[in-house]
Formats: sequence, structure tokens, C-alpha cells
Amino acid sequence: MSEKEQFERLPEAMPKWIRDHVELYLSDPDRAHLWDSTIGGGPGPLPTLLLIARGAKSGKLRPLPLLYQEMDGKYVVIGSKGGAPTHPGWYVNLKANPECEIRIGSKRMHAQARTASGEERARGWKKMAEMYPPYNDYQKRAGSRQIPVVILEPTGSA
Repeated sequence: MSEKEQFERLPEAMPKWIRDHVELYLSDPDRAHLWDSTIGGGPGPLPTLLLIARGAKSGKLRPLPLLYQEMDGKYVVIGSKGGAPTHPGWYVNLKANPECEIRIGSKRMHAQARTASGEERARGWKKMAEMYPPYNDYQKRAGSRQIPVVILEPTGSA
């Protein structure tokens, strides 16, 4: 079975550019590491990791590229869903199954996910919003939903 066949099929409703980015990450991870964020209102090429999380209901592996920043030897990602009123599916999956795999370019590692709070959340949010300013607009759009700042802590090589 090929690596692509091991992953749950990406939903057709998922934007084509996200499906294409997953495909690129699986075929050419070093090229996929930088994503042209102008498609989402960002400043240009930004670093992405490929999060591979286990589905909360299906139990199947689900790959998704996310913007990230390194902070204190860990990796920070934001569960913005573009400011939607609900959390993204990948965040729900990590809450149910916090053990995951992350790929940064061709580097693969196991990680443990958790939601940041307090000062760590504030630092992570600031770092990510400085890199990708639309996050601040997404938080306004999300209303009362506090957008999660997620810490991915490496636990070993994958």
C-alpha cells in the first residue's frame, strides 16, 4: 500500500489548493515546506508543516498542511479555520488523539499536541500573527470562539 493510500481521502469539499499542497508535501516535501500565502492574504512564502493526525471518529490518518513557527523547541500552529464559528476538524482530531506526526520539509517526527494557555498562548499567538497578519482578522470574525493556539512537542523521529 502506498503512503497516499494509508491516509484517509481528503474531502472533496476541501479547497483544491489544500489538497494540492498535501500531494506536494507527500511527493516533494522540501519544495512543499514553503507555501505562497498570498492566496490567503499573507505576505508571500511562509513555512508549513504537514500535520498527520488520527481522525476522532474514523481512526484514520488525516494529513493537512499548516503554517507554523518554532518556539522553545516546539512547533506552534493556529486552529483558525479562517475565523469560522467552529474549530477545524484537525483540532477536534488532536483533542481526541493528541499523538500525531509532523513533517517539516523532509524531516519527520512524532509529536504530542496540546492547547496552549496563558502566557504561552499569548506568545504563540503573537509570533504567528506577526508572521501571518490575517490571523488577527480571523479572531475578530470568530466572535466568541477563542481560536486555539496548539503546541506540537516532538517526541522522537518518525
